[in-house]
Amino acid sequence: MKYSDVGVNIDKAEVFKKEIKKLVRGTYNKNVLSEIGLFGGLYAFGKDSALVSSIDGVGTKTKVACLTGNHEPIGYDVVSHGSNDIVVQGARPLFFLDYIGTGHLDSEIAVQLIKGMVRACKDIGCALIGGETAQMPGIYVEGEYDLAGCMVGVVEKKKIINGKKIKPRDVVVALASTGLHTNGYTLARKALLEKYDVKDYVKELEMTVGDALLQTHKSYSKFIVDLAEKIDIHGLAHITGGGLIDNIPRVLPKGAKVVIDQSLWLVPALFRLIQETGGVPSDDMYRTFNMGIGMVVIVNEKDVSKIKNGFVIGTVEKTNKESCTEMINT
Repeated sequence: MKYSDVGVNIDKAEVFKKEIKKLVRGTYNKNVLSEIGLFGGLYAFGKDSALVSSIDGVGTKTKVACLTGNHEPIGYDVVSHGSNDIVVQGARPLFFLDYIGTGHLDSEIAVQLIKGMVRACKDIGCALIGGETAQMPGIYVEGEYDLAGCMVGVVEKKKIINGKKIKPRDVVVALASTGLHTNGYTLARKALLEKYDVKDYVKELEMTVGDALLQTHKSYSKFIVDLAEKIDIHGLAHITGGGLIDNIPRVLPKGAKVVIDQSLWLVPALFRLIQETGGVPSDDMYRTFNMGIGMVVIVNEKDVSKIKNGFVIGTVEKTNKESCTEMINT
């Protein structure tokens, strides 16, 4: 089973991004400091600072929430995801706005979602300042909903992290994820929920399938902002859709590639269960899921020991080809 077999084509999404770059660039002015394809967009804010913004959703993880009746984690996820996207550029979160789309409003579900967002905003240190709740019968499946949100943060221009400092012999340090975060759920549901019910306890997971799939998207925002005050971070990548393979190259300069050694960490049980149950090829696993790594930090080798709770998974090398992630297993 591949991701494309269940209706999600990552290659088409990448082609789409390339096709719209020229169109989008036509709207830019002198204040735009970034191109399409980064984790967050940068816009000059005064003389010395820049606003960094990101908008994203939680995908079909909402379907798992509907099956379990537990929606608060989804609210937490959408805020956390946004905070990670902007901290990749070094930004501190300022405020968040949400969008809930549904056929008919279920106030009990909506309140759970808002509770999750509020909890995440408090943990991360940002304000939930507004949003939109749209009721559109005929657009959304009855009893289900979509959730998305926009995160805005700020960074001093001189502290923007853009990957330009990345050089050969730099070290790639991983920060562990908490489950799938918010990506790959269409494939995960197909692989697991044809065999298991969300209430089934699975020994390897040490929890029910539903609880495993609803583990919240971890925020690295505060950790990274504090770390950037202590060491010189050369690059950051939030490991979302596309996994390690597609996300790390988004921050690499021309002439650099990252070599990741898959033997350097134990892939968590949930990912192994998805692969075994669904018969998913390894290449698809590493391009669909985070495989236990939610964020990578690229630094000079002298700074590795200062990244608490991080673990080394690879290095930066020169390449004469396009920047890429090369997976090996020693």
